[in-house]
Amino acid sequence: MTVAILGTGIMGAGMARSLLREGHDVTVWNRSTEKAEPLADDGARVAETAADAVAGADVVITMLFDTDAVAQTMEPVLAGFRDGAVWVQASTVGIEGTDRLASLARDAGVAFLDTPMLGTKAPAENGQLVVLASGPSSLREQVQATFDAIGSRTQWVSETVGDASRLKLAINAWIGVMVNGIAQSIALARGLGLDPQQFLDAVDGGAVNAPYVQLKGKAMIAGDYTPSFELDGVIKDTDLITAALREAGVDTTLATAVRDRLAAASSDGHGSEDMAAVVHAY
Repeated sequence: MTVAILGTGIMGAGMARSLLREGHDVTVWNRSTEKAEPLADDGARVAETAADAVAGADVVITMLFDTDAVAQTMEPVLAGFRDGAVWVQASTVGIEGTDRLASLARDAGVAFLDTPMLGTKAPAENGQLVVLASGPSSLREQVQATFDAIGSRTQWVSETVGDASRLKLAINAWIGVMVNGIAQSIALARGLGLDPQQFLDAVDGGAVNAPYVQLKGKAMIAGDYTPSFELDGVIKDTDLITAALREAGVDTTLATAVRDRLAAASSDGHGSEDMAAVVHAY
């Protein structure tokens, strides 16, 4: 396959490398070209413009920060898609954002799939993401080789564009709650005069343990906030989650509390660090 990736941050760069390992022809583009240039050493072609990147691609993947970034990038280049190419929209943009981007594709006559990814830096680098996908089943065969290269599995949510993004919001709501719960317990153990490692040791192997508990808990204890999922990105997603909760008629109290602690850590200078830095808000 010939695949273009627009957006070479933590996730986009990892996905590009996974595609290259599987022998795909990959072109990458980023608004800051210097962030894309290291991928040339892995075999990717670095495009100077988004229009150049999408020309001739079978699959175009967008992995940008938010709806506006995706729309501003894609609206001018959709007319340059080759016949039969598929736009795989992988950015987390929420319900309204997905509808807006799907409308751009529809108006341009471009096939569109809603495909947010589960996973952060290491899964992206290792081709172990979980691909959540919604859209026409007629497109599945065309994109499956791409999905197999970047993910350990693909979960086709439905044929309704936007349903994968709805599921992603439900999952990210849990991630936000979990990382805040870990931070609170680490801070509480410290505040009570205990070694917080005792908390991790106590839950290890039990029903309340999870890989995330150990991963993020150890990062919090060590003060290692090398970003896998930047804290400010979690704030953006939590705002999307809160909007979805309101639309669904579900109480927003917990999401509001999660955002409050994330925002406190961001205001303290940790916004570009890993979300584990939320421990500073406790």
